[in-house]
Amino acid sequence: MKNFRELTYKELKKYIDPSKLEFDTTDELEPLEGVIGQEKAVKAIEFGLEINRKGYNIYISGPTGLGKTSYAKTYTEKIAKKSDTPDDWCYVYNYANPSSPLALNFPKGLGKEFKDDMDELIEFLLVKIPKVFNEEDYEKEKSQILKDYQSYRDELIKKIKDAAKEVGCEMKIMDTGIYFIPVIDGEPIDDNEYENLDEDKKSEILEIADEAKKKVAQIIKELKKLEENVQEKIENLEYNIGLITVGKRIDYLKEKYKKFDKVIKYLEYVQEDILANIKEFLDNEEDSQISSVLPFVIKKNIEDLIIKYRVNLFVDNSNLEGAPVIIDFHPTYNKLIGKIEYENELGNLVTDFTKIKPGLFHQANGGYLILQAIDVLKNAESWEALKRVLKTKEVKIENLRDLIGISTVSSLKPEPIPIEVKVILIGSREIYNYLYEYDDDFKKLFKIRADFDIEMANNLENIKMLARFIHAFCIKENMYPFDKEAVIKLIEYSSRMVENQEKLTTNFNNIVEILYEANTWAKIDGKDIVTAEYIKKAIIEKEKRCNLSQEKIEEMIKENIIMIDCHGEKIGQINGLAVIDTGDYKFAKPSKITATTYIGQSGIINIEKESEMSGKIHDKGVHVLAGYLGETYAQDFPLTLSCRICFEQNYYGIDGDSASSAELYAILSSLSGIPINQGIAVTGSINQKGEIQPIGGVSYKIEGFFKFCKSKGLTGEQGVIIPYQNIKDLVLNDEVIEAVKQGKFHIYPISHVNEGMEILMGVAAGNKNEKGKFSKESIHGKVYDKLKRFYKISLNRNKNNITMK
Repeated sequence: MKNFRELTYKELKKYIDPSKLEFDTTDELEPLEGVIGQEKAVKAIEFGLEINRKGYNIYISGPTGLGKTSYAKTYTEKIAKKSDTPDDWCYVYNYANPSSPLALNFPKGLGKEFKDDMDELIEFLLVKIPKVFNEEDYEKEKSQILKDYQSYRDELIKKIKDAAKEVGCEMKIMDTGIYFIPVIDGEPIDDNEYENLDEDKKSEILEIADEAKKKVAQIIKELKKLEENVQEKIENLEYNIGLITVGKRIDYLKEKYKKFDKVIKYLEYVQEDILANIKEFLDNEEDSQISSVLPFVIKKNIEDLIIKYRVNLFVDNSNLEGAPVIIDFHPTYNKLIGKIEYENELGNLVTDFTKIKPGLFHQANGGYLILQAIDVLKNAESWEALKRVLKTKEVKIENLRDLIGISTVSSLKPEPIPIEVKVILIGSREIYNYLYEYDDDFKKLFKIRADFDIEMANNLENIKMLARFIHAFCIKENMYPFDKEAVIKLIEYSSRMVENQEKLTTNFNNIVEILYEANTWAKIDGKDIVTAEYIKKAIIEKEKRCNLSQEKIEEMIKENIIMIDCHGEKIGQINGLAVIDTGDYKFAKPSKITATTYIGQSGIINIEKESEMSGKIHDKGVHVLAGYLGETYAQDFPLTLSCRICFEQNYYGIDGDSASSAELYAILSSLSGIPINQGIAVTGSINQKGEIQPIGGVSYKIEGFFKFCKSKGLTGEQGVIIPYQNIKDLVLNDEVIEAVKQGKFHIYPISHVNEGMEILMGVAAGNKNEKGKFSKESIHGKVYDKLKRFYKISLNRNKNNITMK
């Protein structure tokens, strides 16, 4: 039997030459800006932000912890600062359609000025108009109009009285009109006297009254026309005085905002409305005299009077430099598109245009909106609203109850605001794939995908950049510097996170946690520099906080509750290795795998599957074993085999095919009768040709078995067989590396099942000779002979059964 390759301690992790790092502490470095190891994603984001076309929004995909959101925000803000600041937006009263407030836009800062100008106009109206109408000139002119009216009215009244007297009537003026009362014997009669008259006299009186009405009819028309003329003169006087007073103010505003046609038209409406309601300002002055008695009523009347002239400064960019970058983690429907608020007045819900509130799209208009995909998708209405805005390029504010048709309250319908926003969605690859597959709008609206990788190359360039990242983080968080050896130890930890010597993790959340904790341990010890000792301590202490499950399992193994051997030899029994992931911690658990074989036709039976405790991948691995056995041993006769394989003391189920090679070794041991060295555990999957295939979690599996062997006593003969492809995935802890260095533990990389058989059983696997036969003393030869014997016995049994029948 040949000697097999055994890994040296230098192959168990990637060693970094400290001399290549040209610094003693991270304080000597330039702080890093941006992200590391995401060149492809960065280029996609940069291109996506550069192209200004419909549908070119960005979806950033990848697992959490890669810095997607931080980078998107940082880089977008950098781009936004170089962009133009978008317009301010205001909502104002719509005189043509009060239920649909008008949207006015202004260059940055001018919206706030417009609001202030209109507030000043309101104050001006409330103070100046009553003052102007109390001035002497106005009173004189109004008094003269009334005086002329009174004089002419008196003349007309006299004419009416004279005409009535001519026909024997007396005129009486009351609030309800002008009445003619008949005069008999020089005295006007009352209703009782009238009723006592005979019918002839009544008829005579009615004739007299009708004649009186006819005589004065024209004079009464002149009187009514006079009153109308007087009213018109007073209104014209008030209008002209109001026009002189308000017109100057409005003209000033129209001149200031002359570039904005929509604003000019609005101001014209404002002026006409003020002049049409000029008396309301005068009545308000009279009302103010009783404000101490009914302050609420008076205040409400004032607000009702001036509300139409107020401005709802909807989006104010006066303090913004560049384009806005808005990020939100709770984008509800109303939060996205804005809302209309209501007030309860005496049991009734009321609103007006000043209660229209902006949404995230309004705030981000002209810039960028960054959202988490899962946050948007939690609310179906939010997702549909987002797509609707991106498709229509405008935001139409509708309360959700109105949208789904269950509102019984009349609502405003504000004029939609045009939107130009670049949306950046951040989420997992699974969400991206789902939306791309099932939502046709998604692929049209998010044409740029930036996929963040979970790993980057473990090269000197990235190591130096990581050191600069550490320095930038230390500055930001006011932490101690890290020395060169600490950086190297952190690199090892980063490589372990992705289980690859040639890669480093890009999950900087995990890196940051170690930085925080190592800095804290250094602080506790009174140090002002973080060394490798504190990185190592941070890693160990973090594991201790999460390894309760591991401790419980190790305790059961130690007390032989979980029965596993790492000494001696056993037939049909082998130690497999499984990784348990609790979410925040991974560890390996050795598992005893047993195989029993006997004559029969059932083939390989997976006891886990029969007990409904086996996953699909594990089931596949068992079928692969059957394929291997058939091709290797059943070319001359059919397999007559019944086999049971089992993960002993497995109560929670199993999946994966990383134990398929171990299962095969147990079967071959059972068939050949050659025992397996229990001090060597096995991991690796197998194909039907007997080739060993790579698996995951190799470092955890080796460390798990080493820890088990150490607890039972290291013999110097123990170790683990792994697929040779997993050599680059080894990032083992210092204790295992030291044990390998001292020859107390061994790691064997193999590429074929034959190598594993010989390591485990100490006997040559055996190859077919020129005649296509296996050596009798080889493992294959013994297995072949056993299976052939099974076949012959089965054949004889069948013949005997036929003879007996």
